Amino acid sequence: MKVILTHEVTGLGTAGDVVDVKPGYARNFLYKRGLATAWSAGAQKQIDAIARGREARAVKSLEEAQSIKGNLEASTVQVAAHAGKEGRLFGAVSTADIAAAVKAAGGPDLDRRTIEVPTPIKAVGSHTALVRLHPEVQANLTLDVVAG
Repeated sequence: MKVILTHEVTGLGTAGDVVDVKPGYARNFLYKRGLATAWSAGAQKQIDAIARGREARAVKSLEEAQSIKGNLEASTVQVAAHAGKEGRLFGAVSTADIAAAVKAAGGPDLDRRTIEVPTPIKAVGSHTALVRLHPEVQANLTLDVVAG
């Protein structure tokens, strides 16, 4: 079954891509979360609009992405979260929290969907996250989660 991705899906594609998936995956996951729409012959205009929007939001050049990568990897971002006495968080640190902390620290305005956390951050301490800045550039972001 062909679908048009409206958002980036890790391991599948980016917004505007036409991908072939199983019907159950499309119906039960992609459509329900608003990550894709059904493909049709007349959907080419929609694909073009999504591609234009993605280009406007994306980091324009490889050099700019390399510069941002250097700045992100050189600094440690401090994220405040509610924690108990033993350093265990009430909930987890979300990608939106990470994006807000980067912006508050004077970094670039990152889209939360470009940030990937390998394991949920549920404790105070040092953690890492991956930021996809460009199709060819990924930065490792060091996070310092503190009780706040």
